[in-house]
Amino acid sequence: MNHQPFEAWLLEDKVLNSAEKRDLNAHLRECKSCAALAETGPALRSARVVSPAPGFAMRFQNRLAAQKVTERRRRLWGLLALLFSGAGLFAWSIAPYALTFASNPIEWLITAASYFLFLFSSLQAFGEFLSVLARMLPAFLPPYAWMVVLSAVLGMGLLWVVSIWRFARNPQGVTA
Repeated sequence: MNHQPFEAWLLEDKVLNSAEKRDLNAHLRECKSCAALAETGPALRSARVVSPAPGFAMRFQNRLAAQKVTERRRRLWGLLALLFSGAGLFAWSIAPYALTFASNPIEWLITAASYFLFLFSSLQAFGEFLSVLARMLPAFLPPYAWMVVLSAVLGMGLLWVVSIWRFARNPQGVTA
């Protein structure tokens, strides 16, 4: 439901022609939030405006400046704590490797090479497993099962696209 013209008419206290009044009344019968806005608008406009105490602006600016300094200091301490804890964890996790490398670099290089060979052979074996599975799987599943699997995958993709669309679209309503 598009609230934009109706909210603008209610908030700006605009003089409406007969067609606009008819549309506004029809919308107010359907929309609870705009009806509440129509009820509270005149009460808010008729409220008495109280002037602030002397020095309010200066006190507000001083408090805002103090809050900014406090927030900046809190962020700095948080950043320093994060950096030092991250550096400590990194040093703690890398220390055994650094000590091994410093004591005997050839042994470390052999260990690293064997690890990479193991990783490469594991990936190669996993790829072979997937290729065998891809060749065998069509024979085990009947066509209707493939339809169910495909519709589930496409349904999740469609759900993902719709959820991204809902979060990315422009908000409607009162604009600042």
